[in-house]
Amino acid sequence: MSDADSRTRRGSRPLRVVHCPVNTAGVPWANVQALRRRGVDAELVVFNRYPLHPEADRSLDLPPGLLRRQPRQWRALAGLLQGTDVFHFYFGLTLVPKRLQFPLLRTLRKRSVMHFLGTDIRGKAPEQLAVAQMADAAVVGSWDALRWVPHADVLPPGIDVAAIEPVPPSDRPRPVVLHAPSSRHRKGTEHVLAACEGLDVELRLVEGLPHDEAFALYRDADIVVDQLGSGWYGLLAIECMALGKPVVANLREDGLGSTRDAVGLDVPIVHATAETLRARLELLVAAGPDEWRRLGAASRAYAERAHDLERVTDRLLDLYARL
Repeated sequence: MSDADSRTRRGSRPLRVVHCPVNTAGVPWANVQALRRRGVDAELVVFNRYPLHPEADRSLDLPPGLLRRQPRQWRALAGLLQGTDVFHFYFGLTLVPKRLQFPLLRTLRKRSVMHFLGTDIRGKAPEQLAVAQMADAAVVGSWDALRWVPHADVLPPGIDVAAIEPVPPSDRPRPVVLHAPSSRHRKGTEHVLAACEGLDVELRLVEGLPHDEAFALYRDADIVVDQLGSGWYGLLAIECMALGKPVVANLREDGLGSTRDAVGLDVPIVHATAETLRARLELLVAAGPDEWRRLGAASRAYAERAHDLERVTDRLLDLYARL
């Protein structure tokens, strides 16, 4: 049996992994689908389906109120314990209270992963992230995020880059600048609106749409503004880089260096803050379509190297094999 095959099995049967209990930004569902293609018996179980990312194998459809939710959560865990090798949790959440979840899994010799996705750790004190020490392994989504959980493995969000046909920026004289905030406050939307005011661009805000509808709008963009506050890029930037679009976002210098060292490529995103966004956009718009397409080509190459789902899945299988 090859090394690749051995990572997906426990003895004579497939490795059984349950991802839970949310589908934030569609990342858990993408991981589950990729693992299945490798032969892993993977399942996504969520508390409730998200309107923008409803994908899951099973939803517990939890009602409001702690006392009403707990019996359903415990029943779900009891049913999942039989035959499951690894519980892969997301966003600092567990199926049942953490103080009980992890001791129970250890007693039953079940392995666990806590996978942080960004806003669940950003700006928090170490004592607020104690759950990272409770699981058998912790995962963060970027090298920049290691500043919050230094001992974590890095698993960048993966997408099926090969399935995305690049759509380079157009030649239109008035470029389409796209911004798709999941939260206007966190993404700095007020600053994007102010920066584009009076600029010779067409600003398109994409909000509240199912992912497939939003992605169709991403394809028509010439320039994409991701976020201005968090210090790193998100899934919008990843998908638009795969489409071959130039992306603007606020990036921490330390994160740029550590990512370059790990990936072997510079992050091709145009750095901007709330204060510098207007000037960055003015320069980018003035540079014209040839420069947009040059940046877009670099974006695509970076997405292929850093965020290709098959590469990410290899990293994830290596992690499971070490547990």
